[in-house]
Amino acid sequence: MPIPLGLGLPQMKQYDLGRDVADVARAAEAVGYESLWVFERVLFPEPATQGLYGVPGLAWPDQYRSVTDPLVTLTLAAAATGRARLGTSILVAPLHVPFQLARSLASLDVASGGRVIAGLGTGWSLDEYAAASVAPFEKRGAVLDELLDVCAAVWGPDPVSYKGDLTTIAPAEVGPKPARPIPVFLPANSPRATRRLVDRADGWMPVAMGASQLAEQWQRVRDVAAERGRDRPVGVCARANARYSAEPLGSRDRKSFHGSVAQIVEDLVAHAATGVPEFILDLQGTTRDAAELIGVATAVYEAARAAGV
Repeated sequence: MPIPLGLGLPQMKQYDLGRDVADVARAAEAVGYESLWVFERVLFPEPATQGLYGVPGLAWPDQYRSVTDPLVTLTLAAAATGRARLGTSILVAPLHVPFQLARSLASLDVASGGRVIAGLGTGWSLDEYAAASVAPFEKRGAVLDELLDVCAAVWGPDPVSYKGDLTTIAPAEVGPKPARPIPVFLPANSPRATRRLVDRADGWMPVAMGASQLAEQWQRVRDVAAERGRDRPVGVCARANARYSAEPLGSRDRKSFHGSVAQIVEDLVAHAATGVPEFILDLQGTTRDAAELIGVATAVYEAARAAGV
């Protein structure tokens, strides 16, 4: 049976927010993509305090100079579609006021007819934390924990009441409520994060950077779930940050999901063999405009289905 495939929506500087998001969303849904996704970057530091992903010396891509707001982007996609699920991969939780983010996600879920998936994480950019001024970087795990608490309270029955380090909600009615329980997906980049995922989330959201590595990570998550007595399955949706090339890349040092349509699909087949049940393909970083993004996304989807994925 084919696995669900999701597509990253156009958010980077080469795209037109008012036109391209709706066009890509409609085209992706028509082709067959089951879900549409956004990521979050809020600024482009010059000079940067640290390299991309916290890796020393790794340059930030030029497309990050302007990245549209994830929830505004998803709202446009919601209005343009009727079936595809709408996910965040990921929202950097400590850049947001927990109460406001919980309400925004609930409102979007209602507006879309119950299609939202909340992928949440802690991020890595010191510059973004400083600009958001919600909490210091050192408190990122605690802020994510509080956001999970606040979401459970705000999305749950009234009256809502909560007291935390960042949030105080006196007994109150808080609406609208989500159309259905919003699935929450978290990364698992450390032992503590893996325990949080197993104890508190519906699913795991890794970045796919190699089939064997993904298989090992997935087994580790399942082992922790068993150790901690989790009594329901752990969902998984793996993100593939693809880099498209019109011509095939040489095999030497080619990274996963980098290359031609055929090479991207080859990697998707290998990763799907790990048993991970769902993938997001984010192709937007290397396509020049919405027309090319739609064309490449269509070709990848059709080739993947032809390959049995």
